Amino acid sequence: MRTALITGASRGLGRALAADLAVAGWRVVADARTAADLSAVAGATPGLVPVPGDLTDPAHRRELAAAAGDRLDLLVLNASSLGQTPLPPLAAYDLDALRAVLDVNVVGSLALVQAVLPALRGAGGRVVAVSSDAAVEGYPGWGGYGASKAALDQLARVLAAEEPALRVYAVDPGDMRTRMQAEAFPGEDISDRPEPETVVPALRRLVDGDLPSGRYRAADLAAAAPVGAGVPE
Repeated sequence: MRTALITGASRGLGRALAADLAVAGWRVVADARTAADLSAVAGATPGLVPVPGDLTDPAHRRELAAAAGDRLDLLVLNASSLGQTPLPPLAAYDLDALRAVLDVNVVGSLALVQAVLPALRGAGGRVVAVSSDAAVEGYPGWGGYGASKAALDQLARVLAAEEPALRVYAVDPGDMRTRMQAEAFPGEDISDRPEPETVVPALRRLVDGDLPSGRYRAADLAAAAPVGAGVPE
């Protein structure tokens, strides 16, 4: 049985992917900050192992690594902090809030990679870092979050170069109908955004296919770009 570790698995894209993999027979170790939310997901998802906690907490990361075991086929770095809302311009960005965003989205993610790297190496596993178009585009108000995702992209790029036996992906899932989108656009109607479940088939191309390490957009993957060909950044 293959094992996946997914952070931020209590809602949105993390929950959708965790459920899809569990149905496909994977053992899924699931992380989220809110124990009650994660417990509800686990109750509805056979094969899911809930490990609630804060990704920035070293003790929690050790718990996740222990739950994953000696062989880890897939690590999905999906947990993210949006930061200040409403989204402020950089001129008014609270620096402590920025540090908190970087601590979750970058430092916590790298620390978890370090904790489970032996298990990933043992399985010849894959890492999927959930990025954003805000990592490569200059959207007003998205400076803090976008900077964190740009840093995550670079971590994925360097990890792929340093660990050639692994496949390491950064993926931009596109806009989705999630709580984070609602928080980013308070008071706006986001019903035109697709549900996270619609993005899962694109992610499965990274999980199950033979695409080389690199940065991909879910929209391009869903359009059935030829397997084995990288998608330009």
